[in-house]
Amino acid sequence: MGSLQFRAGTVAVVSNSKGRVLAFQRTDYPGQWQLPQGGIDKGESAVEGAWRELKEETGLGRQHVRLVGEYPDWTVYEWPDGAKRGARLGQAQRWFFFEAWDDEVEPTPDGVEFDDWKWVKVSWLVDQVVEFRKSSYQRALSALL
Repeated sequence: MGSLQFRAGTVAVVSNSKGRVLAFQRTDYPGQWQLPQGGIDKGESAVEGAWRELKEETGLGRQHVRLVGEYPDWTVYEWPDGAKRGARLGQAQRWFFFEAWDDEVEPTPDGVEFDDWKWVKVSWLVDQVVEFRKSSYQRALSALL
């Protein structure tokens, strides 16, 4: 994680009692689904970043979800050869697990461009992310759920 070649960020996994998680389809990569995630601001802890990203991307806050766990290791993604030319080599992310107080809770995002949020099965989500993220998603989600 110490390399400057990596970006640091967080992933917020929101689950309900049916074993599903909130995910959305990216408009810039059609067909690729992902969880709420983003970078950590200067002077901000990883968990503070996770709460902030969750609020910014979904509109869900402490009145809707509770933090119940975290994946203690940084998950490092490295871009495959030829991808992201001119960008950093990858990103390191910390995973946080949130649980919805109410299964009927729906996200109310503000100012974020994506298709509709959906409650999806974890196994389905893992199949929909890009190849180099699949093992990281599976490992982190298995540890959390």
